[in-house]
Amino acid sequence: MNVLDIRNVTKTFGDFAAVDNMSLSVREGEIFGFLGANGAGKSTTIHMVSSLLKATKGDIEILGKNIAKFPRFAKANIGIVPQDLAIYEQLTAYENVRFFAGLYGLRGSLLQERTEEALEFVGLGDKAKSFPKSFSGGMKRRLNIACAIAHRPKLIIMDEPTVGIDPHSRNYILQSVRKLNEMGCTIIYTSHYMEEVEEICTRIAIVDHGKIIAEGTKEQLKAIVTDTKEIWIGVRSEEGVGIEALRSIPGIVSARIDDGMIKLQSKAEINNLNEIIQQLIRSRADIRSVEEQAPNLESVFLTLTGRNLRD
Repeated sequence: MNVLDIRNVTKTFGDFAAVDNMSLSVREGEIFGFLGANGAGKSTTIHMVSSLLKATKGDIEILGKNIAKFPRFAKANIGIVPQDLAIYEQLTAYENVRFFAGLYGLRGSLLQERTEEALEFVGLGDKAKSFPKSFSGGMKRRLNIACAIAHRPKLIIMDEPTVGIDPHSRNYILQSVRKLNEMGCTIIYTSHYMEEVEEICTRIAIVDHGKIIAEGTKEQLKAIVTDTKEIWIGVRSEEGVGIEALRSIPGIVSARIDDGMIKLQSKAEINNLNEIIQQLIRSRADIRSVEEQAPNLESVFLTLTGRNLRD
């Protein structure tokens, strides 16, 4: 089942198309990475899904219902963790979560229960009576998440949830994302930290100039860029390495040695590292290092868009 369907959606501002005939589906249970450099159309898309903007053309559905026809249903099933903190400094942590949960219709004992549950989930149960002005940046980010999840939405949109925080808080938030997913939440995750997306996302879409230009698992996206990998093996001496023997190993596309470094290009789908090492052992090569130079998501993004994610 799809939690989100975007069908032929366009959003224009005057003559400028911020989103240009975009179609995208997010399946139930996914942690879906949504990547785009500044100005690519990512934020505009998120604003339309969350009903902050109205699409110029096209349809958006949440759990099979059109958000234009069933706006209350859509909003009740979405939780938004915005990049800019959406918390009130003059309210305690408990009052912040209670306020936002109340906007979704929670009342009485259920409202209290969900508020306390959300604070405990993000590790702020003992800070319920504290004011956000006394919190670190990471704690404020966690409170931001608590405000978005107290009503138990089916779809959570996290827009740069770890920006500007310390590594410990970042790890805590990433663990929380995984736990929310295990609890049944579908998550759309945007980040300028490509390593986060590689680590937690099950599927990824790259948007550029208002269009989806690539979509798939990280392995599928890497395969778009190249079907080869590089294996670099450092040796103490180039004598007797046996480059020709290495070239004959299945999957090897090219082999050369340069300043004590054997540089092999191999077909990505063939696992031949053990055979390569065995051949070097037979030739009595003195191996000092082994490294696979596979493409990462950052290089995929740069190749497809011609710019870095942080541009």
